[in-house]
Amino acid sequence: MSGAAAAARQAFAPNWGARLGLLALAVYAVFAATQLDLNWARLAAGFGEGGRFLARMFPPNFTRWELLLEGMLESLQIAALASALGILISLPLGLMAARNLSPWFIAVPTRAFIALCRSLHYVIVAILFVKALGFGALAGVAALTIASMGFIAKLFAEAIEEISMKPVEAVRAAGAPGASVLLYAVLPQVASRFVGFCLYQLDSNLRNSTLVGIVGAGGIGGTLFAAFKRFDYDFVCAILLTIIALIFLAEVVSGRVRAALR
Repeated sequence: MSGAAAAARQAFAPNWGARLGLLALAVYAVFAATQLDLNWARLAAGFGEGGRFLARMFPPNFTRWELLLEGMLESLQIAALASALGILISLPLGLMAARNLSPWFIAVPTRAFIALCRSLHYVIVAILFVKALGFGALAGVAALTIASMGFIAKLFAEAIEEISMKPVEAVRAAGAPGASVLLYAVLPQVASRFVGFCLYQLDSNLRNSTLVGIVGAGGIGGTLFAAFKRFDYDFVCAILLTIIALIFLAEVVSGRVRAALR
């Protein structure tokens, strides 16, 4: 009986390593807060300033709807072009990076290139393209294309690596060429997931296209930044509400598309 009780106690023995790790994390969090000058007085002052800021934002001002519409259309165009280019480039990259289809001397450099595309935040990439290409939508399309490649190609490769190789081997045994293997054995297994990845990236680029404009890469972000600089907070509120409505609309449409493809 004592042996069974000892076994039960051992089964739920405390994990002292995890407890010490959590304690160290809590201590470091307190230390970091003191180093960053985080305190309740600043937080309370921030809430007061935030309340006054929100009061100046309402009611929203839609009188300059032409400027708002122009910026939103440009953001939509940037998101659509960047998503299309990123997906088209990511498909061959994903196939080349899949280790169950490509030899290591192709898969390893391709994966390194995909990791390079993900290594920098898209805003930093947008700044680089603004410096190289100048202000405007071209820099935004280029930056979001790079970001899309880094995300979609990785997901494509991982989805392909999870497929069953039996259909692939059967099609190869029938003497089909490489393109037929991809078309009839690989893509049917991952097509629905590919569509989901693409819809998610389009939704993400819709949000990101509003942000790259702040650094001069086109879209509604430039209009938003200019309104902030003019302290035109009621127009800022109108822009933010329009962006939120656009994202909600994109979410509804993507949900309907996913449901139709199931």
